[in-house]
Amino acid sequence: MLLDELESQSIYILREAYSQIEKLAMLWSIGKDSTVLLWLARKAFFGHVPFPLVHVDTTYKIPSMIEYRDRLVREWKLELIVGKSESVLQQGRTYPKGRATRVECCGWLKKDALKQVLDKHHFRGVIVGVRRDEEPTRAKERYFSPRDKQMEWNVTDQPPELWDQFKTDFPKGTHVRIHPLLHWTEVNIWEYIERENIPVIPLYFANSKGERYRSIGCAPCTFPVKSTARTVHEIVEELRATRVPERAGRAQDQESEDAFEKLRRDGYM
Repeated sequence: MLLDELESQSIYILREAYSQIEKLAMLWSIGKDSTVLLWLARKAFFGHVPFPLVHVDTTYKIPSMIEYRDRLVREWKLELIVGKSESVLQQGRTYPKGRATRVECCGWLKKDALKQVLDKHHFRGVIVGVRRDEEPTRAKERYFSPRDKQMEWNVTDQPPELWDQFKTDFPKGTHVRIHPLLHWTEVNIWEYIERENIPVIPLYFANSKGERYRSIGCAPCTFPVKSTARTVHEIVEELRATRVPERAGRAQDQESEDAFEKLRRDGYM
């Protein structure tokens, strides 16, 4: 698909979600995908984002990520809700403290913090920037994906989505995830960033050691890849030639063969 077609489809899904689902929020991880999604939301609603952004702060993010987040919130006049698993952090039940596996840590610090925010603010739908090509479990997703009250995902019971017809009338109490970027690829994301001149975190570009981050998460569990790409255009060219998986630097994915699928079934992004 051409970038204009990708953009048009995503804007259509964003507007459909806003018109059909009450109490909507957008999850913003500060990474490239969710920032492209944020850019699309601003386009869809003529420079204004009509719903709050939710950022789940594990307190283990690389400091420059938080600086970037706060700068865009100021410059783009965004409404931001920050969620934290305060009890888990106070008890030290985290991977860096040696009291949890990486997968357990992800669940407690991200999934549980997100659920606390959703419950507190009564959000019924959450817009998320996942893509089908990013990871095999996400390839099973729908654009409008129902969860139960505990945010758990039954991958075998998802509505069909044919000819751009989306089910949006879910039973009361259903939590809905909306995925406007599902049809994009990693290369598409960077091509769009280049075309639109979207500001991204400098961590994505190669440093003096010849390393850059391709997928960004918490500092203890995210590692850079070898790269000489110092510009967005060079990243696009690099990705067209690479055979290395996008999430190769995300350590929690490597703990077990089905680690990421278990996280997603339990409500992870």
